[in-house]
Amino acid sequence: MALSSDKNLRGHFHGTTACLGALYAAGRYDELIDLLKAERFWPYQRWAVKALAAQGRKAEAIRYAESCRDPWASDLDIDGLCEEILLSSGLLDEAYRQYGLTANRAGTYLAWFRAVAKKYPQKKPVEILADLVEQTPGEEGKWFAAAKDAKLFDEAVALANRTPCSPQTLTRAARDFADKNPAFALEAGVAALRWLVEGYGYEITSIDVLNAYSFTMKAAENAGPVEETRNRIRGLVMKETFCERFVTRVLGSRLGLSL
Repeated sequence: MALSSDKNLRGHFHGTTACLGALYAAGRYDELIDLLKAERFWPYQRWAVKALAAQGRKAEAIRYAESCRDPWASDLDIDGLCEEILLSSGLLDEAYRQYGLTANRAGTYLAWFRAVAKKYPQKKPVEILADLVEQTPGEEGKWFAAAKDAKLFDEAVALANRTPCSPQTLTRAARDFADKNPAFALEAGVAALRWLVEGYGYEITSIDVLNAYSFTMKAAENAGPVEETRNRIRGLVMKETFCERFVTRVLGSRLGLSL
């Protein structure tokens, strides 16, 4: 009655999903598919997709799932179910290409990258990173932490300089790698100062600016080009026009700059 096409009978029943799940668990696939043939609500339709896949009609199941897309259906859930069907058929490359990137979205870009990398170990991390970056045009800088986590340091620096990246995240990288990878730490620190000068960052304080500078200079001491790095930072800060030249006021005396 809850799923009836008759508007006089149809209505909400809090146990509908449990009933559909029970039919699926009982292997009553034909009955389940028939019951949902006129349904237009994705949380119920997904059980018909699962039933078709369980019958071995996997291509039909994917076509049906794709036909269910609308503004009220969860694209993430549809992608995840279709990915699961392809993976169960051993079609790893097709699953990755069609759904692997979108089906594994997570709360952070780092978690998103890790989820995809864990599910597709046959893919090189640099390839996964590049494909994910393409999914979010204009947000390349937000992939810095994922690239760093994968030890793709050159890619991380390039991403951090393409679009805004959290100065605090970049400063932590400069701090953590000042000794073990000073060349990377130096570039991360300079990028942090660049975005600070351009006014990016959440609730920035003078401590944030001083940390970015000090960790960058520590990395420079380990990497070699101390004066060159200081001159790079001076050049960045001299161009500051944002927020009454906050960074200049913090670092001016260290860089020999007047307010």
